[in-house]
Amino acid sequence: MATEAAGIDRDLLVDGFLQRRRYQLQLADAAADEHTLVCLPTGLGKTTVSLLVTAERLREAGGKALFLAPTKPLVQQHADFYREALRVPDDEIVVFTGEVKPDDRAALWDDARIVIATPQVVENDLVGNRISLADVTHLTFDECHRATGDYAYVYIAERYHADAADPLVTGMSASPGGDTEEIETVCENLGLVNVEVMTEEDADVDEYTHDTDVQWEQVTLPDEVLAIRDALNEVITDRLEKLKQLGVTNTTNPDLSQKDLNKMRGQLKQMMDNDQSDGYKGMSTHAEVMKLRRATELVETQSVESVRRYFERQREAARSSGASKASQRMVADPKVREAMRKAESFDGLHPKFSKARILLAETLGIDGGERAILFTESRDTAEALVEFLSASFDVRKFVGQGDKDGSDGMTQKQQQETLDEFKAGEFEVLVSTSVAEEGLDVPEVDLVCFYEPVPTAIRSIQRKGRTGRQAEGKVVVLMAEDTRDEAFFWISRRREKEMASQLAELKAATDDIEDSVGDDGQAGLGAFADESGGDAEATEDTGGEGETADDGGDAGLTDFAADARGEGDDGEGEESEESGDDAAAADDADDDGVVATAGVEDGVEVVVDQRELDSSIAKDLSTRDGLVTRLETLAVGDYVLSDRVAVERKSAADFVDSMLDADRSMFEQVGELSRAYARPVMVVEGTNLYGQRDIDPNAIRGALASLAVDFDVSVLRTEDEADTTELLATIAKREQETRDREVSVHGEKTTKTRAEQQEYVVSSIADIGPVTARSLLEHFGTVEAVMTAREADLLEVDGVGQVTAERIREVVGSEYE
Repeated sequence: MATEAAGIDRDLLVDGFLQRRRYQLQLADAAADEHTLVCLPTGLGKTTVSLLVTAERLREAGGKALFLAPTKPLVQQHADFYREALRVPDDEIVVFTGEVKPDDRAALWDDARIVIATPQVVENDLVGNRISLADVTHLTFDECHRATGDYAYVYIAERYHADAADPLVTGMSASPGGDTEEIETVCENLGLVNVEVMTEEDADVDEYTHDTDVQWEQVTLPDEVLAIRDALNEVITDRLEKLKQLGVTNTTNPDLSQKDLNKMRGQLKQMMDNDQSDGYKGMSTHAEVMKLRRATELVETQSVESVRRYFERQREAARSSGASKASQRMVADPKVREAMRKAESFDGLHPKFSKARILLAETLGIDGGERAILFTESRDTAEALVEFLSASFDVRKFVGQGDKDGSDGMTQKQQQETLDEFKAGEFEVLVSTSVAEEGLDVPEVDLVCFYEPVPTAIRSIQRKGRTGRQAEGKVVVLMAEDTRDEAFFWISRRREKEMASQLAELKAATDDIEDSVGDDGQAGLGAFADESGGDAEATEDTGGEGETADDGGDAGLTDFAADARGEGDDGEGEESEESGDDAAAADDADDDGVVATAGVEDGVEVVVDQRELDSSIAKDLSTRDGLVTRLETLAVGDYVLSDRVAVERKSAADFVDSMLDADRSMFEQVGELSRAYARPVMVVEGTNLYGQRDIDPNAIRGALASLAVDFDVSVLRTEDEADTTELLATIAKREQETRDREVSVHGEKTTKTRAEQQEYVVSSIADIGPVTARSLLEHFGTVEAVMTAREADLLEVDGVGQVTAERIREVVGSEYE
C-alpha cells in the first residue's frame, strides 16, 4: 500500500473525506501485509487504520470484510463511519446485532461486502452454520484486549484462521494489556504475528494530542454512612471467623483483598471436589461475604440510595423459590437488618454528590465550559445523580440495556439519540456507566469526572481518553477517605504508570513479541489447518459455538478446544454496569430458531438448543472435523442427535435444583422428552452429585432410579463439559453413521394423554411425585377417589406411609386461606 500520495485518495475511499495523517498511513501499510496488533492512544483514529486496510483488501483480494466491536452502539457508530468514508453502497455495509433476526442475517451475509457486528451474533451464526468465513478477506477485532478466556473473539479467530481462504486479521486497542505476557496472549488468541505501536511520544502523533490534567478530590463520609458500613463489617467479621475455623483463612479483617477472597474460594472448591461437606457450607458462607462486601462497597463509594436498592433486591431474592441459603441468612441477620433500617432512615447525601455538583459548576459556569461527563460504576448511582444534578444542570443519563434486576436501560436507538444531542450541545452533562468507556466517539469535553477510582488501567485510560483530544482537558477522580476508594486509588496509579511504561517497553520489544507469537502462533495455525483438512472447503463443514478456551501460553490456536476454560469474575457486581453489558451480550445471543446453513452440509449433524450456548459444548462440537452443528430453539431437550435420540443435559447442581423446582420439575421435562423421542437420554454432568444442597443421597438415587425405571430414560453420567462433548459426538456418529439414521427435530411438545394428566394432577398433591401418584391411581381408580380417600385407606397403598397420608389429607381437606 503506497503512502507517497499527497492525500488519502484511493479506490473505494470518498475523495477528501479522511484527513491525511502520516502515522495512520504507516500503521495501515504494516497491517495490510500481515496479521497485526495496532496499538494507538484513544481518539487518534484506530478505526481509520482498519478502514484503510479494508479498502485495500477489498480492492486487491475481493471477498468481504468483517468488523467486530463489543457493543451495539460501537457497531452502529463504526457502520456510520464506514458508510460515510467508503464509496460502497450503503446496503452492502451491513450491521449484525441481536436486533437483526437470524434468517435476515443469513440472507444479508451473502450479499454484504462489509459486515459490522457484535461478536456474540457472529459466534451464534457460526455455531448455527448460517454463515461461512471462507470468503472474508479482512477481519478486524476492535478493543481486541478482550480476546482472552472464553470471550467470543477467541473462538471467532480460531474459526477464521481455519475456514478463510485468504485471511488477514487486524486487532485494535488503545490499551492491549497490563504486561507483555497479556499482550502476547491476545496476539496468540487472535493469530497476530506483527505488533505496531504508536505512543504520544512519537512525533507524528504528538501534534494530535493534548495534556490531560488529572486531579484527585478526597471527601469525608458522614457518621451515619459510617454506621451502616460498620454494622455490615461486623457481620463480615463473624462470617470470616467461620471460614477461619475451616482453615481457609487466617484473618477476620473485613477489608481483606479480593485476591485473598479468590484464594479462599479456590480452597473451598478443592474441598468440594474431595466431597468434604465443610466445603459446601464454607462456599455458602463465602458467597454471603461477597454479598456483604458488595453492600459495604456501595455504601462507602457510591450512595446510600444504591445500597437501599441492593438490599431490596436481596430481600426479593431471599423470598424467591430456590433462594440460596447465603441470601436468606444475610437478610435475616440482625446486624444486616439494622444496617437496612439505617439506610432506609438516612435522608442526607453522599458527599460525592455535593462535590460533583461543585466541580460541574466550576467547569460549566466559572470556567465557561460547554460539556462534561460523569462516570460511575453503578447504574443505581447514575440514576440518582441524574435526579440530583438536574436541579442545577441540563443532565441526561447514558446506560446499557435493561439488566437482570429489572432496571430500566436504554435501547441502541436511545443511546445514539442521546449521544447525537450531546454532540449538538442540546444538554451539558452526560452521566454514564461503563458502557461509554470503550471507544465510543463521544465529543470532546471540558471535564471527565470519575465518581470512583477505577482499579483497572485499561478502563481508566479509556475513560480519560474522552477528554484532551482537541484542547487541554481535565480529569477529576472522587475518592472517599478511609474506604476502598483509597485502595483503588493506589492500585490505579500504580497500574497506569505500569501501563505507560509497558507501552513504551512494548514499542521497544515488538521484535521479540513478534518472534514469540510468530513462531508459536504460526505453528499453531498451521497445525489447525492440517487437522481441519488443509483447505477452506474442508473446514466449512464445521459449525461453531460454545465457550472458547483460555490460551495455554506456548500453545497455538490448534490447542484451544482442549485447554481449560477461562474463569469469570468472582465478584458480585449486581449494581455494576457490567451486568448491564452482560445483559446486552445475552440479548445478542438470543435466537429464534430459524435454520439456515452455510457451506457444505455433509457430515454428522448435531442440533443444539440456543440456551445451551452458555456452555463450551456447542463450540467444541462445531470445531470437530466431520461434525456440523445447527442452532435452534428446541421445544424439548438440549441436543438432538438423530430422529429418535434427544438429550437433556444437567449439571449436578441443576439436577438437584430441578428435583426441588415445583415450577419446572425435571420429571415434567423428561416426560415431554420421552413423548417426543423414542430414545430419550439424560446426561448428568459433574462428579459431586451427592454433595449438592445438603440433600439426602438416597433422594438423589431415587430420582435417578425413577428416570430409568418409571420414565424409561437412559441416564448417563459425565465428569465435565469436555466429557459430555465426547459422549454427544460418539452417540451422534453411532446413530447417523453406524445406524444410518437422520436428524429430525420434533418441534412441538406432545399433548399429555389423559392418564398422564391424571398422574400430573395427583403427583402435585403435597409434592408426592409421579411414582406415588401412579400407585394411588392404580389403587383407587380415579383422581376423585384419591382426593376423597380417608387416611386409613391411603395407608393401604404401596409406598404411602403415615407422613405422606397425613400430608395428602392436610392439603386436600384443609380450608383455603
